[in-house]
Amino acid sequence: MNRICTKTAVYQVFAVSTLAVFISVQATAGTVTTDGPDIAIKTKGGFAVATVDQAFSFKLGGRIQADFDQFDGIYTKNGKSANEAYFRRATLEVSGHAYHDWQYAFKLNFADDGNSKWDEASIAYTGFKPVKVKVGRFDPDFGLEKATSSKWISTIERSIIYDAGDWVNDNQDGMGIQMSASSGMLYGSAGINRGKDNEDSNGRNNNTYNLRGVIAPMAEAGNVLHLGLNYAKRSTEDFDGRIRSRLGVRGTTEDKTNGNRPVLASSRGGQFDGDTAWGLEAAYARGPFSVQSEYLRRDIAAKSGSMMKDREASGYNVQLAYTLTGEPRGYKLDGGKFEGIKPNDKQIGAWELVYRYDNLTVKNADMNPVGKFYDTEAKVHTVGVNWYANDAIRVSANYLKAKTDKVVNAANDDSGDAVSLRVQYVF
Repeated sequence: MNRICTKTAVYQVFAVSTLAVFISVQATAGTVTTDGPDIAIKTKGGFAVATVDQAFSFKLGGRIQADFDQFDGIYTKNGKSANEAYFRRATLEVSGHAYHDWQYAFKLNFADDGNSKWDEASIAYTGFKPVKVKVGRFDPDFGLEKATSSKWISTIERSIIYDAGDWVNDNQDGMGIQMSASSGMLYGSAGINRGKDNEDSNGRNNNTYNLRGVIAPMAEAGNVLHLGLNYAKRSTEDFDGRIRSRLGVRGTTEDKTNGNRPVLASSRGGQFDGDTAWGLEAAYARGPFSVQSEYLRRDIAAKSGSMMKDREASGYNVQLAYTLTGEPRGYKLDGGKFEGIKPNDKQIGAWELVYRYDNLTVKNADMNPVGKFYDTEAKVHTVGVNWYANDAIRVSANYLKAKTDKVVNAANDDSGDAVSLRVQYVF
């Protein structure tokens, strides 16, 4: 036990030391070349080394996200106010190229409890241009907001519609292969992912299949028109069909004493054996203004002869964002995603206002005492402000108001309020 604790402590010290080095390095920006010149070193936005012909490159970067949440009502077990402060993410990232056509990416997230996790460990081949083939551990491609990095989403947490089925864009600590390509105004991807410890009775891995297609006639910062379609299916023998949601506040599960994670569909072990999902996505941006919306539907099939009925979980969101200081949100067609806001004035930074409405409904969520099936619903309003102090630091504040139907906590609350704060450093 002491040996394990010692190893964990060493890893944590190494991680903190490494992060400190990169933060200090970022104080100097610019490019250094050798007498060749054949090597360029960049220290702005992480630490990067590359040959001039881009045959080889190496970049170190990462993010730190420190959060504080205050919440009450349905967000807690007893309805009384609770709060939690925690590191949402402390991630070290390594990426680069080798021999022109090979790419690699490693992302290690350091957890508070010492159980660090590989968010990504992948190798990709780009020699079949414009097609890229990637293998390893990475999240499946499903949805606009999920494709956008947590560094650059406009709210602190992503939409609750993804709680309808987290498997659609979570690698489940497994391995996968994905083909993707972007050309003209089109982007598409197709992937197969095998989650860890997800096997049938014969020991064969069950798979998750993902398809995503995007068309973007306008695809540059401040001038975006984005439309997308998603499909996902997983092979599984049986599962419990449970659906839970944090209702947009991560602190509800970080708080082990009084935090509440409402159950929108009950756990019924072995009663379901079919699972598919599809989604729509749309976005428009003009200058500092952007609007985006997504729809997700998950169909859960009950086993033949089961006491349960088929379940349908569907959700949608609408988000409006406006940058008061005039900067547009970045956008990248390769990946079909939004990127960050870069302040024009490093003294005052960039200020962004955001509003999002989320709605998630589950049909045939469970049976009441007399055996009649009923539906559940959750609604969340989020209002927020983001201050991009510079290219590295972002400070965010969100106010959330949640309301549920046929879902309550132990104190019979079906609504709640929360305030979330975040300080982020990206390098």
